[in-house]
Amino acid sequence: MMWKLVSCTFCLFVSSQLGLWSVCASAEELDGEVKTEVLFKPEECTQRSKKGDLINAHYDGYLAKDGSQFYCSRSDKDGHPQWFVLGVGQVIKGLDIGMMNMCPGEKRKITVPSALAFGEKGKGPVPPNATVVFEVEVFTVSRGPRSMEAFGKMDIDKDKSLTKAEVKEYLKLEYEKGGKPRDDPFYEKIMADIFRKTDQDRDGIISAKEYNIYEHDEL
Repeated sequence: MMWKLVSCTFCLFVSSQLGLWSVCASAEELDGEVKTEVLFKPEECTQRSKKGDLINAHYDGYLAKDGSQFYCSRSDKDGHPQWFVLGVGQVIKGLDIGMMNMCPGEKRKITVPSALAFGEKGKGPVPPNATVVFEVEVFTVSRGPRSMEAFGKMDIDKDKSLTKAEVKEYLKLEYEKGGKPRDDPFYEKIMADIFRKTDQDRDGIISAKEYNIYEHDEL
């Protein structure tokens, strides 16, 4: 039932459930590494998430100590599911780890120790050294624009830089390949988000350095 919730008002109910769960969790379970629990997995899974994939998901965050909620994606940014590239630091390290190998439609509870979340300083309503719990629902998994393979496919003129037209064309091809073509505003939104997070000098082109695939293995 909790995964049918559509607002943060109802998310507070989930928070209370997490509070009960956290009381039962041992110190060992909450310390040191990311813990994942699959809440739902579809019978068919055509593509599992991996580093560099483009993910569309809702994720709500709670403090493991008392179950209080500190983030609800269903209210942030008009309540739209979040777009991000997995494994490249666009979300906290614990989510990059805990959301690997997920199917479209899958739901997980991911417990993240402080060192892989918000650390010794904390952030906003999250206090220092806090273990956090995220409930995640993935809607789509597509071959992301941050993999080396994808960069080569997008870079049509082989100049080691990407234009908006190249990125948009790649996204269209990927979705049509999966039999799920979308309208133009859909691609424009994803493309705008990619450039906002990657085009550091705001010149309308993603250079190889900005893309970073030639310098860091994690990309």
